[in-house]
Amino acid sequence: MCKKRSIKLYNLFPMKISFLLIIAFSIIGFQSQAQQTVIGAVDNAELTKYIELAKKNYAKRKVQQATTESFKQDIGAAKMSYLDMFGASYIYRPQGKTVVDPVNPYNVNGFQLGINFNLGSFLQKPYNVKKAKANYMIAKYQELDFDNGLIVEVKKRYYDFLLQTSLLKVYTQSTQDSKGVAESSRYKFEKGQVTLDVYNQSRIAQTSAISLQVQAESDYLKAKDLLEEVIGQPLSEVK
Repeated sequence: MCKKRSIKLYNLFPMKISFLLIIAFSIIGFQSQAQQTVIGAVDNAELTKYIELAKKNYAKRKVQQATTESFKQDIGAAKMSYLDMFGASYIYRPQGKTVVDPVNPYNVNGFQLGINFNLGSFLQKPYNVKKAKANYMIAKYQELDFDNGLIVEVKKRYYDFLLQTSLLKVYTQSTQDSKGVAESSRYKFEKGQVTLDVYNQSRIAQTSAISLQVQAESDYLKAKDLLEEVIGQPLSEVK
């Protein structure tokens, strides 16, 4: 009687180990599959479209473009300010008065025009124009640098979205598989073919798979939102 029980326990021990190894290798296989499918899922045409949309819709880029345009307008304003160095005035003396003004003998009847010239303003204007051009060039380089950073950011969010999409598929399949294993273990446990410990391990594996799937769903939604934020519209509307 005792000898028969010891043989049964001896047979169940490797069965437990085999079951745990199957679960472990399945999880590793799922993760490897996710890593292998991300590169294959990259669509260069789709990625290019997302980059174009980001350049068109991303609010921060519009701010950068507006800043560049503002500095460009400053160049025109600086050039037009050359007229500020000149001033004009006039004096009107009615015709009915004597030709010679005893207070100011240079006044004559009718209109008298005067023009003045500001030498200090004249010397300052070229530097103002040069400064405006330099500020515009800085803004252009900043805009170029921003565009390069935006391209990198779009790619980063796109790749992360593909990763989370792949992981969601993997963990969803893992949940379905673990459910089948758990149901099979429950059936075998009820038939006395596996121990309670083996059955509990299958339930733990199922719970873990469900938790991973829920986390994957959350990560997928976050990655999707981040990609939609940078391209400026929902993915479902991208054609």
